[in-house]
Amino acid sequence: MKLKLRNPLIFFDLETTGADVVKDRIVELSYLKVYPDGSEETRTWRINPQIPISPEATAIHGISYDDIKDSPTFQQIAQTLVNEFDGCDFAGFNSNKFDIPLLAEEFLRTKVDFDLKKRKFVDVMVIFMKMEQRNLAAAYRFYCNRELDNAHSAEADTRATFEILKAQIARYSDLENDVDALSGFSAHTRNVDYMGRIIYNDQDVEIINFGKYKGVPVEEVLEKDPGYYGWIMNADFPLYTKKVLTNIRLRKFNR
Repeated sequence: MKLKLRNPLIFFDLETTGADVVKDRIVELSYLKVYPDGSEETRTWRINPQIPISPEATAIHGISYDDIKDSPTFQQIAQTLVNEFDGCDFAGFNSNKFDIPLLAEEFLRTKVDFDLKKRKFVDVMVIFMKMEQRNLAAAYRFYCNRELDNAHSAEADTRATFEILKAQIARYSDLENDVDALSGFSAHTRNVDYMGRIIYNDQDVEIINFGKYKGVPVEEVLEKDPGYYGWIMNADFPLYTKKVLTNIRLRKFNR
């Protein structure tokens, strides 16, 4: 099964210092770039996160701080990644909820300009959960009839995700072999930020998607509760969520 692509598609996976998108950092990034003509290229980076790796994370991916203390920082490879990712769409396993938001945070911290919102995201896990309801190893066994060796190695997980997506398209006649369609199908919500704290409603209006203002338009919240903006900006929300909120606030002022 060959994927029908308009743009190169980056399958990627991250290993991290922990599971907090706001506070944790990348220690390994592996990507498989698939071109519209079917050719492929892959690369894996070990990255010095400049913060400790939690024992729980090391127990999962096997990477200790000693393993990556001499590796480049994200700041040092950020522009190289931008060059490699330019013009590409993205795919991963649970990537819409974790990998994409965390990658966006890393770019924002380094102040390297790369707007992921201009790209399409295909989340293979969401397709799997909607179609079959399971996890990566089970998905690999189910779709590819093989066991996933070296699970939680970024490179092994990335390759498995690519193979699963091709098998999903081959298996389901109503699953369109098109990145735009796959991106829409694998989206949980119509997110404005990556974490889904702010989403679009049916009228394409940005609304709050959590807490006491859930379902209320952002502009209405900012007008009724001026302190809400300051609370968000000073709390542990992702940098991109704060950026989106700031843009909405400035747009309202500039009218």
